[in-house]
Amino acid sequence: MKDQEITVTLTQTKKEKLPADQLVFGKTFTDHMFIMDYSTENGWYDPRIVPYQKISLDPSTMIFHYGQSVFEGLKAYYSQDGKIQLFRPEKNFERMNRSNDRLCIPPVDEEFVLKALKELIVVDQDWIPTAEGTSLYIRPFIISTEPYLGVSPSEHYKFMIIMSPVGSYYKEGINPVKIHVENEYVRAAAGGTGKAKTGGNYAASLRAQANAEEKGYSQVLWLDAKEKKYIEEVGSMNIFFKIDGEVHTPVLNESILEGVTRNSTIQLLKHWGINVVERKISVEEIYEAHAAGKLEEAFGTGTAAVISPVGELFWNDHQIVINDGKTGEISKKLYDTITGIQTGKVEDPFGWVVEVGEKQETVQSK
Repeated sequence: MKDQEITVTLTQTKKEKLPADQLVFGKTFTDHMFIMDYSTENGWYDPRIVPYQKISLDPSTMIFHYGQSVFEGLKAYYSQDGKIQLFRPEKNFERMNRSNDRLCIPPVDEEFVLKALKELIVVDQDWIPTAEGTSLYIRPFIISTEPYLGVSPSEHYKFMIIMSPVGSYYKEGINPVKIHVENEYVRAAAGGTGKAKTGGNYAASLRAQANAEEKGYSQVLWLDAKEKKYIEEVGSMNIFFKIDGEVHTPVLNESILEGVTRNSTIQLLKHWGINVVERKISVEEIYEAHAAGKLEEAFGTGTAAVISPVGELFWNDHQIVINDGKTGEISKKLYDTITGIQTGKVEDPFGWVVEVGEKQETVQSK
């Protein structure tokens, strides 16, 4: 795999780019995409960068019927000195292979797909926005492509990377969001696919998410499937609580996705000398901490929003307003530091940043 040449076919018709203030998350896509195919006979083969395009699949293709898919999300940024930077991309491809294993999808060569991603970014480097708070969102994903109606792992797959220039994930920006605690539906259970990044997990969340939005809440906070008592994660992010000077977050289990930003946040907090406790946390405990005046902050972490302060939780008809609905000190410091590291404004003491290169002339077709 490592020795395979990535062929490049450049588009003859470039798309018009939107101004930064008109970017909507996940609506606009760059001129090119990366594709490679898999078969049991050939392994992963034919890696190529091609113009962004539709794909054609047989109606019996297994992805439509059995949902065998995984995906990732990461971002590229321009630094202040003109370099293109990625933030811990190796962690995303490590997690993709963990998801692949759970979904019976063949692993990808992590080093090779990172190389492919870098080449794709160079081809579409002019799509990386430079305005404050913007970035180039990157979506690697794999789908099963064998035309067969049978419940078994596919023998054919496509790995693709598409990219989208984005502004802030939430219309509220860094301002606190309101979150509804879900008591009826469950997203994932022990032994299921909760810790894999697969499309079915998100399909299972849609009804609760729609209900929450109807009530004026941006996201859903999920509880454990067995007792509906312990906090797990928010739809698009992991969750943290600052209680009486300490930061607490749910301990990872089989139904919580291991977030890259979650891991980075824990490392940063410990670097600053703040005690971080990973444990089971009941929603009732959060309610009681708020009633006692000990719940000082809450915030979510994820690639899309980075750090998202939580200003309100709604649980069992209880409106839990946190920090008077304002962004907390730790949330703001984390956001400024992580985004600063990502864009080169803040020193990176952990070696998290991976440079793609400096702005350069577009590569030619091979």
